[in-house]
Amino acid sequence: MDRDIVLFDMDGTLTEARQAFSQVLSSPLWDLAKVADVGIVTGSDLNYVKEQMSVLIDSHSIRYRLHLLPCNGTKYLVPPTESRKPHSLVHEASMEQHLGAKDYKKLMEILMTLQAETVDFDIPRTGNFISARGSMINWSPMGRNANQKQRRQFKKFDKEWNFRRQFMGRLTNEISDVGLHDEITVKFGGDTSFDIYPTGWDKTYALRHFGDRNVWFVGDRARTPKGNDFEIFRACEPRSFHTTGPEQTIEVVRQITEKIKA
Repeated sequence: MDRDIVLFDMDGTLTEARQAFSQVLSSPLWDLAKVADVGIVTGSDLNYVKEQMSVLIDSHSIRYRLHLLPCNGTKYLVPPTESRKPHSLVHEASMEQHLGAKDYKKLMEILMTLQAETVDFDIPRTGNFISARGSMINWSPMGRNANQKQRRQFKKFDKEWNFRRQFMGRLTNEISDVGLHDEITVKFGGDTSFDIYPTGWDKTYALRHFGDRNVWFVGDRARTPKGNDFEIFRACEPRSFHTTGPEQTIEVVRQITEKIKA
């Protein structure tokens, strides 16, 4: 019988936002990997996963039990079987192909127009505003090149002025106006951006790769429908755990390890 697999969100769960893996989790995760497989399912693309989780992906023994599921699992890389081999990409979906070139272009035009409208707001400007990841799009009004000081500045502004909530409404209205409301889902991505993808391509997409295996999930943005962990958290219940960050995730990992052992 296949082992259980425990899926973790990345930012806010295994790492602080856009930071390297919190190595205080290394030992608890290794104990977990002795009784279950481990997976990382995130809205981020593979380059960010490799950047933030390199210690586990490249040099830790857990790599042979570590599944990588970037872009909500619409990309899937299986663990290596030999020491010198990397993870292998076995699945990748295309948002443009799924929507069709015409509708995909409409969506990109909407995002570019809304990005231009952000000039009326006092937020940082750092570049890399619209990130097309193949199977999804991430829109960051301040740009994904922001440093931690700029991220804090944006988060403070967003909290005071509900900036992202305003633009969430404008974006969903624009999508509806061009007849794509049922085709496209928009979620808050982390603290500073929006994740945009075909409806149904939320993190529950990752579950397609594991058949009848018992799947557990740990994430920090599971409490409201606007959070990008909400659907997979519900789908994996009662094997779902909410966390407030890497420190709490340590205890969650220990709880899951004991439950699987039992």
